[in-house]
Amino acid sequence: MTLDDKLIRDCIKGKSKALDKLFDQYSPVLLGLCMRYSSDSQEAQDIMQEGFIKIFFNVKKFRKIEGGSFEGWMKRIMVNTALNHIRKKNARRDTVDFDALEERIGDQNIDAYSQDDEVHVTEEEILAMIQALPTGYRSVFNLFVFEKYGHKEIADMMGVSENTSKTQLLKARKYLQKKINELKIEKAKKS
Repeated sequence: MTLDDKLIRDCIKGKSKALDKLFDQYSPVLLGLCMRYSSDSQEAQDIMQEGFIKIFFNVKKFRKIEGGSFEGWMKRIMVNTALNHIRKKNARRDTVDFDALEERIGDQNIDAYSQDDEVHVTEEEILAMIQALPTGYRSVFNLFVFEKYGHKEIADMMGVSENTSKTQLLKARKYLQKKINELKIEKAKKS
């Protein structure tokens, strides 16, 4: 029996120490996942809390499938919780028009520095850029790049067409590359 098996069994029994340990052990990883789907850290924490509530109430439903892990099961719950949060949030307000955002950014020389230059972008800066993506683009980008879903699965999960998923991924990548290059130019000018 692995430590996770014992932890799962104790959580099913409702032992508060086990639930605390589960939260302490997995919250850093799951918060990182939630950060990629949210626009700020407070929203990410809200998503994670909601996700952990679902995990706590459904831990008895976890079944070890060949090749599947408990952490993977929890990540899927967090992704679904984040997507549900985004759907609710979008129902309350309009989404950002990415094309209009591109027009406001304007044409700048973003190809001045390549990926191999001495100027580096930190993980925190990239995360901030991902969080700044419009909600739909951020969701598709995360599902495709980090969660490794295909466009058909993404389309089904988000209630959009496969072509919309592909277009949103393309625009998200284009936006991120532009922002990375702009940051590199800015950093190069300062050094």
